[in-house]
Amino acid sequence: MKSLLTIGLLVLSNAFMTLAWYGHLKFAEWKWFSKLGLVSVVLISWGIALFEYSFQVPANKIGFKGNGGPFSLIELKVIQEVITLVVFTAFALVVFKTETFRWNHAVGFGFLVLAVYFIFKK
Repeated sequence: MKSLLTIGLLVLSNAFMTLAWYGHLKFAEWKWFSKLGLVSVVLISWGIALFEYSFQVPANKIGFKGNGGPFSLIELKVIQEVITLVVFTAFALVVFKTETFRWNHAVGFGFLVLAVYFIFKK
């Protein structure tokens, strides 16, 4: 159960992280947003990132073996990185319709899946 909770929290965390880091590129299409200066955009992104941390920190606390969770620190990081790429890819393809997913992206993701396999191999 802790595994699923950890992964679910990491997915939510990464959804907010992706929105904070890349959402402003899409929000610039809104007239009122496009008039904002860099400091305002940074502060808005920072506000969104607060929600990222609200999910990321509990995910790591619940998931870490040292706290009774199922994952080592390295396993947590690899899981988080793969989730980041999956969430980012979905975001890029859905929100930014001009992005394309090519064969070399699929190969790179395949290597990341192999990385997960080797990290978890006992």
